[in-house]
Amino acid sequence: MLIKHLEYLVALAREKHFARAAAVCHVTQPTLSAGIKQLEDSLGVLVVERGQRFRGLTPEGERVLAWAQRILSDVDGLRQDVSETHGGLVGRLRLGAIPAALPMVALVTAPFVERYPAASTTIWSLTSIEIQRGLDDFTLDAGISYLDNEPLARVRTVPLYRERYVLITSALGPMGRRTSVGWREAADLPLCLMTPDMQNRRILDGHFRSVGATARPHVEANTMVALASHLRFGNYSAVLPKTMLAVMGNLPNMIALPLVEPEVSHEVGLIVADREPPTPVAAAAVRVADSLTLGATIDKLTWPNT
Repeated sequence: MLIKHLEYLVALAREKHFARAAAVCHVTQPTLSAGIKQLEDSLGVLVVERGQRFRGLTPEGERVLAWAQRILSDVDGLRQDVSETHGGLVGRLRLGAIPAALPMVALVTAPFVERYPAASTTIWSLTSIEIQRGLDDFTLDAGISYLDNEPLARVRTVPLYRERYVLITSALGPMGRRTSVGWREAADLPLCLMTPDMQNRRILDGHFRSVGATARPHVEANTMVALASHLRFGNYSAVLPKTMLAVMGNLPNMIALPLVEPEVSHEVGLIVADREPPTPVAAAAVRVADSLTLGATIDKLTWPNT
């Protein structure tokens, strides 16, 4: 059994296609297939369901996959640990962030890169469920997600800031002279909101329900950019995290009003897998997050009427 055979298996499970998995591993398809066969021979079990196309893993293959993911993560961690003793951390921080946190992600990754200049960072916009899955299957080193709304499992957390909410709406509309707006009132506006699979949307729906209201958005999207586009070019309002004000820029004839009755907030933080030893890049991300004070930076964000 060779490390590269485990890499072939993990790539095949992820891509679900022999040719794509081979391309990801920079080998030919026959080479990948031969490597999988050697892995099976060394273990004495079938790992991949037999067929002309990829049909999935056998039950034994699923168990082998879980071990392969852990072993490859440990190998990567070993390389990072050795590099750290010879001139500094070298590696790639694989970070998943919920869309609502993306406006603030640079406040975490920029200090990380500054402290560890030989390391790099890759950021994916993911749902909170996908971040949990990525930490579990070793495809992510860390995530930025909500800490206090839906249960997290097998993770270590570092609080970063509290997310608060504003209504972005027309300055020429019925809320144009207001300094704040209630959740019940906001529910009756023509809204664009995140899709129901996003935790941000589930949070907002919970707050609307708490005041006996139901939001029926005209537009739903799984990216904040799409919501911002509808605010700029359509006659819509949106309930967004206040952090979005940092990257949206002022929209013509639009205002941002704090949402009250009730005033609510949710904690956003860094999460890493709760395993020992942690990978060096995950441990480094925790050290950076522990040193940050983002709340004051976010409190200073301003926009018309906020």
